[in-house]
Amino acid sequence: MRQYVARRLALFVPTLVGASLLVFVLMRLVPGDIAEILVYQTGSESSVIQTKQIQQIRAELGLDRPVAIQYLAWMGGALRGDFGQSYTQRRPVWDILAERVPRSLELAVLTLAIAVVWAIPLGVISAVRQNSWLDYAARVLSLSGLSLPLFVTGVLILYGLVRLFRWIPPLEFVAFTENPVENLKQLIWPALCQAYYISAPITRLTRSEMLEVIRHDYVRTARAKGLAEPVVMMKHVLRNAMIPILTNVAVQLPSIFVGSFLIEVFFSIPGLGREVFLAVNRSDYPVIQAVTVYLAVLTMLINLGADLLYKLVDPRVELR
Repeated sequence: MRQYVARRLALFVPTLVGASLLVFVLMRLVPGDIAEILVYQTGSESSVIQTKQIQQIRAELGLDRPVAIQYLAWMGGALRGDFGQSYTQRRPVWDILAERVPRSLELAVLTLAIAVVWAIPLGVISAVRQNSWLDYAARVLSLSGLSLPLFVTGVLILYGLVRLFRWIPPLEFVAFTENPVENLKQLIWPALCQAYYISAPITRLTRSEMLEVIRHDYVRTARAKGLAEPVVMMKHVLRNAMIPILTNVAVQLPSIFVGSFLIEVFFSIPGLGREVFLAVNRSDYPVIQAVTVYLAVLTMLINLGADLLYKLVDPRVELR
């Protein structure tokens, strides 16, 4: 187990280098110069003055150096935990991440909790009651969840809250530590919006895996021994169907963060997604690069955690 974890952690290095290098190069191929953006915001009228200011800012930010030198300098700082300063906010990127990441993590955890609590029982019921009205209802719900884009679901939720209940979620963010009730009032709706989309493939996969496991001989043997049906379903069927379900949940978790980029803007949540949206519009390279590294590390840790869970759920699994 330790050797497996050590090998997986060692593979993080080339993956992070490749991801950071790709984003670093692509960001500099995108049209738009942060130096020009900063100068034009000051409203200087003389083109000569603007040109000098642009050159001065590019020199201050190190953008006048070759891309390879810029990357090595940035990577050296990142290895020390220094991701540079935001071009537009004029403060360390690490401070921005420390402020925004907990909010996005809270939304992601709440979304995943709702999706799992909703999707797995629904998939189990759909499999146990195959071809009944409960099965058809669960399949319709999961199919609609896959069909509706996040922004459409978000619009429907906001429209329903305003039209039917004459209420909108609070626009000013309140931290959970300050006021848990007000915090949940704002986060529950974007979490439900994403959970509805995320739960759809989990429900369908749970149903299909349950139906496959139910047909195995050891399930018939368990029933023949006189075990109660709930015990058969939970101990013998669901447990043996959990590995593909865990894989799907692990795959869905990074997509929650990607989906939050849109949802946080839509519901006015000052999280990581909203910060990336602003950084892209402003060509704020250090913020985008730091977020890319963060998401890459998070994705790899989630995949590693899912592999270790396989061993916990089924001791027969060999980690190589």
